[in-house]
Amino acid sequence: MTFRQARWDEPNVWDLAPPSARAPVPEVPGVPERLRRKEPVLWPELAELEIVRHYTRLSQMNFGIDTAPYALGSCTMKYNPKVSELLARRPGAANLHPHQPEATVQGALELIWRLERILAKVTGLPEVSLQAGAGAHGEWAALLMVRAYFRDRGELDRRTEVLLPDTAHGTNPASAMMAGFSTQEIRSKDGCVDLEALRKAVSDRTACFMLTNPNTAGLFESDILEIAETVHGAGGMLYYDGANLNAILGITHPGRMGFDVAHLNLHKTFATPHGGGGPGAGVLAAGEALAPYLPVPRVVKNGRKFRFDYDRPQSIGKIKTAYGNFGLDLRAFAFALTHGEEGLNHVSRRAVLNSNYLASKMGKSLPRPFRPLVKHEFLLSGAPLKLRGVRTLDLAKRLLDEGVHAPTVYFPSLVEESLMVELPETESKRELDNYVAAFERAVSDTPENLRAAPRSLSVGRIDEVRAAREPRLSWKDLRSAAAAKVEAPAPVGPAP
Repeated sequence: MTFRQARWDEPNVWDLAPPSARAPVPEVPGVPERLRRKEPVLWPELAELEIVRHYTRLSQMNFGIDTAPYALGSCTMKYNPKVSELLARRPGAANLHPHQPEATVQGALELIWRLERILAKVTGLPEVSLQAGAGAHGEWAALLMVRAYFRDRGELDRRTEVLLPDTAHGTNPASAMMAGFSTQEIRSKDGCVDLEALRKAVSDRTACFMLTNPNTAGLFESDILEIAETVHGAGGMLYYDGANLNAILGITHPGRMGFDVAHLNLHKTFATPHGGGGPGAGVLAAGEALAPYLPVPRVVKNGRKFRFDYDRPQSIGKIKTAYGNFGLDLRAFAFALTHGEEGLNHVSRRAVLNSNYLASKMGKSLPRPFRPLVKHEFLLSGAPLKLRGVRTLDLAKRLLDEGVHAPTVYFPSLVEESLMVELPETESKRELDNYVAAFERAVSDTPENLRAAPRSLSVGRIDEVRAAREPRLSWKDLRSAAAAKVEAPAPVGPAP
């Protein structure tokens, strides 16, 4: 094969030679003809230096928590301690196989068992499973548990409805539908659940009310005990979306609020890797009524030994091939032990302090809806920007030129042109002040510059609708587009 060096702004970095110059497909004995390749794999043969520089440049183009603050509200993009990474990469953890005999993985089983005990105390719910592979996976599994509970009670034919606040995370209604329920939205009043609207909505059709507390407006649902009493009075269950648990560690917990089942995200609250497609870790915690329905296997302790227990006749069954994502469990366990009870309490107090400090500063540039004091995150409205012909999306793109990541935009929808901001406890006051200064510069910039942003990045503004409908996810996609003389999106290769 021969290659020529392409310009950085061409659809692909290396252009392959004609097919006649490629090596033939090797003959592999025993492989059926229908499974054999008709053409060779298009592997560029490059010098090590070229490969190293290419991927190093790509890494420098990427944005991550190790380079600058990541203000995505509701995602809690906190720093991941490197000691946890080192522990997870040790051969004794990284080289485990899910099909090893239990006698050879006693340390791993003990770690899972101990982490479950810690998380039971954190949530105030007695039984915990680390089986779920992500937050939405945990939501879906929790609703299957609710469904199984009402099936055993002979009420499933009428308990078909899941109630959701209008501040709910987008995965909540999707999980409810996938679990076989219909959904009904409950409106907010001043950013929190409208208790009167909830009382009118609950009925003998109500299977569950899904709620996070604090909610996505960063507000604590102060009527939570009345909410729990209302749902339970109608015979329904109360589900806790634990995405925002970072605000209440050691201060209160879902069990104290009256929740029957919860999921929580180790990749948000317990500083395990977040984003990039996974793996995640969506812990399930359940009260006494729903604990028998937790997925199998459960990790149990017999004397000094640990084992998987499949003998749970009421369980919803197995929801994942292996038992959770052990590498993330190990990282979360290290995070919990490093902090201890007092430290985890401090995590939340510092997160709430950061949020209120940032809100007080950024609220001078854009209006803040709802009450002044918030928990771990807060909302701003970019509605005044529209008077200048600018949208929240333009402001978000402009922030990227400042070297900081934009907040979550257009969610929740109860605020016009919303921005949801969260910089957690791992950010210092200096970083908060830097973020405020970057935000002020972006807001005060000219409409022309805002609409043209980002300008300093290797990729500028793209057609996001077209990118979603016609994704080009590999260099072969770009090469095919170029061959068909279709205008390709902005380049993904390194800049000169």
